[in-house]
Amino acid sequence: MSNIKVTIIGIGNCASSLIQGIHYYRSKVPDDAIGLMHWEIGGYQPFDIEVVAAFDVDKRKIGLDVNEAIFSKPNCTTVFCEDIPQSGVKVQMGKILDGFSEHMKDYADKYTFVIADEPEPTEEEIVKVLKDSGTEVLMNYLPVGSEEATRFYADCALEAGVAFVNNIPVFIASDPVWAKRFEEKNIPIIGDDIKAQLGATITHRTLTDLFKKRGVKLERTYQLNTGGNTDFLNMLNRVRLDSKKESKTEAVQAVAAQRLENENIHIGPSDYVAWQKDNKVCFIRMEGKLFGDVPMNLEMRLSVEDSPNSAGVAIDSIRCAKLALDRKQGGVLIAPAAYFCKHPPKQFTDDEAYTMTEAFIQGK
Repeated sequence: MSNIKVTIIGIGNCASSLIQGIHYYRSKVPDDAIGLMHWEIGGYQPFDIEVVAAFDVDKRKIGLDVNEAIFSKPNCTTVFCEDIPQSGVKVQMGKILDGFSEHMKDYADKYTFVIADEPEPTEEEIVKVLKDSGTEVLMNYLPVGSEEATRFYADCALEAGVAFVNNIPVFIASDPVWAKRFEEKNIPIIGDDIKAQLGATITHRTLTDLFKKRGVKLERTYQLNTGGNTDFLNMLNRVRLDSKKESKTEAVQAVAAQRLENENIHIGPSDYVAWQKDNKVCFIRMEGKLFGDVPMNLEMRLSVEDSPNSAGVAIDSIRCAKLALDRKQGGVLIAPAAYFCKHPPKQFTDDEAYTMTEAFIQGK
C-alpha cells in the first residue's frame, strides 16, 4: 500500500517521538511491537506514514531536514531511535499568530523558542505546500493556547482538502460550526486534544469510572501535573489555559456517576520544573465514601515521558484519518475522536469508545 502522506505543524517533542516511532517500528514484527495499540489499521502499519512537509517558527529548526530538526533545541524528549536517515523534507517557516507566548522569551534559549526573523507564509502559500506535497493528513502540534493559529491551519486543511488531526485543546472538532464545515466539504477531522496512551487523563478517567461501577461515591478529586518541556513552560501563562483546563476537566466529569461541583474538582497543569525535561509527573487524589457512608481516599503518582506517551495514539489517529479518506467519509470521526481525544464532540466511556473505534476500523 502507498504511504500516508502527513504534514506536521510544530516540530517539537511530540513530533520528535512520532517521527522516531515511524522509523523505530520498521525493524519490528507484530509479536515484538511493544507500545502499539494496533500493529495494522486498514492495512496500514506504523511505518507506512511519511512526513512530506513540516512547519515551525524556531530559527534553529527552519531549513533543517525534518529528521534532523526533531533533535534540535529546545526538544528534550527521550531519544529511542537515533539512526534516522535524511528525509529530504526541510522545515519551513510557519504562521506565528498566537502560537508563541511572550513570557517564553525570558527563559534561556535551551528551554524556549528562538523566533525566526523570516516572512510568515500566507494561507495561500501553505495550501500550495499541502497540495504540492500530496499531503493527506495535517497534524496540529501547536502549543496550548494557540487559538488563532489553530483556526488558521484548520482553514488551510479545509482549503487544501486534507484531513485534520487536532492534538491540542483548541476546540475545532468539538465546535459545531467547525464540525459542520468539515462535514460539508466531506473532509475527515479527529479532535480535540490528544489523550495519551497511559497518561494522567486516561488514568483519572479509568479510576473515576471504577468508582462509579463499584458503587463508591466520588466527592472530591484533584489532578496536579508538573513537567519541564516547552509545553509546561508555555502553560505558565495562565491566560492560555482556559481550553486546556476545560478539556481535561470535562474528560473526567464525563465518566463520573454525578457531576462534581466546580469547587470539588481541580484538574489542570500545575507547574514547570525545568530539570524534569519531557518527564511528566502526575498526582491524583480522590476522596469518596464506601458502603455505610464510610470515608475512603486514593492517592496515586504517575511518572511518564510525555511525548512518547502521545505518539502511539497519534500513529493510530493518522491511520484512522487515512481510512476515512479511503472510504470518502468526511466530518468528525466520532469513534476515533472519543477514543483518542480528551474533548471530542461527544463523550463516551473509554470501554465504549474502544469498542466503537474497533468497529470503525473494521468498517462496521
